[in-house]
Amino acid sequence: MGGHHYRFKIASFLAMTEIGRPMILNKENLNSISSEKVTKPTAEILALPEKVIQFGTGVLLRGLPDYFIDKANHQGIFNGRVLVVKSTSKGGADAFSQQDNLYTLCVKGIEDGVNVAENTINSSISRVLSASQDWAEILKAANQPEMQVVISNTTEVGIVKSEDKITDNPPQSYPGKLLAFLHERYKAFNGSAESGMVIVPTELISDNADKLKEIVLNLAIQNKLGWDFENWLKTANHFCKTLVDRIVPGKLPAAEQKAIENELGYEDELMIMAEPFRLWAIESSSEKVKDILSFAKADKGIFIVPSIDKFKELKLRLLNGTHTISCGLAILAGFNTVKEAMANEEFSAHVLKLMQDEIAPAVVNEDITYDEALAFAKSVIDRFSNPALEHKWQAITLNYTSKLQMRNMPLIRRYYALKNEVPQLTALGVAAYILFMNVAKEGDVFVANVAGKTYPIDDEFAGILYEYWKNPETVVDSTLGDRRLWDKNLNNYPGFNAAVKSYVDLLQNKGAKETLGNLHSERTI
Repeated sequence: MGGHHYRFKIASFLAMTEIGRPMILNKENLNSISSEKVTKPTAEILALPEKVIQFGTGVLLRGLPDYFIDKANHQGIFNGRVLVVKSTSKGGADAFSQQDNLYTLCVKGIEDGVNVAENTINSSISRVLSASQDWAEILKAANQPEMQVVISNTTEVGIVKSEDKITDNPPQSYPGKLLAFLHERYKAFNGSAESGMVIVPTELISDNADKLKEIVLNLAIQNKLGWDFENWLKTANHFCKTLVDRIVPGKLPAAEQKAIENELGYEDELMIMAEPFRLWAIESSSEKVKDILSFAKADKGIFIVPSIDKFKELKLRLLNGTHTISCGLAILAGFNTVKEAMANEEFSAHVLKLMQDEIAPAVVNEDITYDEALAFAKSVIDRFSNPALEHKWQAITLNYTSKLQMRNMPLIRRYYALKNEVPQLTALGVAAYILFMNVAKEGDVFVANVAGKTYPIDDEFAGILYEYWKNPETVVDSTLGDRRLWDKNLNNYPGFNAAVKSYVDLLQNKGAKETLGNLHSERTI
């Protein structure tokens, strides 16, 4: 037994050394990777045909869509790989080519209250081509019959109007590149209905696919590509709106990456980390779309549904809204990061209570049940508590006022309509906002001072709060009543003004931690 262990250690050492250097991740070295702490691809998976063209090499794409595709391939479901188009062409050696497009995805965090740590060598990417250098090769891929899906994440500035010509080599904008690719496919298959593609943009803009389709159609008209092609573009292709949600910080901290590389037995320049939570909601009622996007069957985090509005609402209110209404309170309580706050029993109990008692009931509608809202709330608790993520509360205060207006104010109205009483924890959040926004002016900028620590304020309404705080006696009345801030007069909600004033006094006199502690003990008696 001991001899076997010794031989294994020697083999691992030899695998790690190539003239004294650690082994890098690539196809040739896959067989030498013997760690049981990483899932490896099979030769069959590496030989699968390209079915997806993906515009973008970013970490969100590699941590979410490519994660799902790889997982489906391991289950024998989708059986297709991804051709990636990168818009930039960096000089020198390219990690994708060095590593045969393999990369390790480390999933770290909490799921269903349990710590998760899993490593997978993702083999979903078959090739990475440069738009500027390999455009002819990219267009050639449009002739591949198996190629059926377009995925993109070109950031919110990627889906923009342009004057691109499809004859440009390459067109500059993403819609221009997409149009050129689709036109090439149209020609290759004589405009057959079967040759149309499923186009799933993941850019974080509202109605992403509708906007992309409109721009592509306008570009087709600008390029005078003919009615037949325009008709094929509209009828044979499916532009599906999507919502993606997963925190993919990307590269791990250097020391952590080194530790994982030592544990797994290889170096990986492309290694990235993602949280366990994953959501990809794709809007379509088409059976053909469901059939083509068969990778959706591989994971509980993908939904192909007639409307993605439900998922947008849950994310906006329970994830984003909870962040926003809690950030001022967290900073007043002395917490720097979200995970630090969630490690505090009173604060985590407060956040769960806020979602369970006030936000979840207010999001229930004909599409969302209370149980669905509650399940999403519990996933939010897991995400906020993730020890692997460093999410600073200060970053969440960016555009604090307008975020409150968009994410939380509609919930106050709905809560009153349901219960006709003050949403107490929301009132506490608003009180914390008013105190945090007791700003000082330093030249042309505003800053908040909390317990001797200075926070730069990036909020277009900071000047209004600065003026209101010149009279502390009326600051609550003035702030709640200002329709510029809230589009409504919050003083008109019965009891809301009194509750906010009461919490402002408590936070000023007792402090945020003691206020939370008293609230928590009162509610658990």
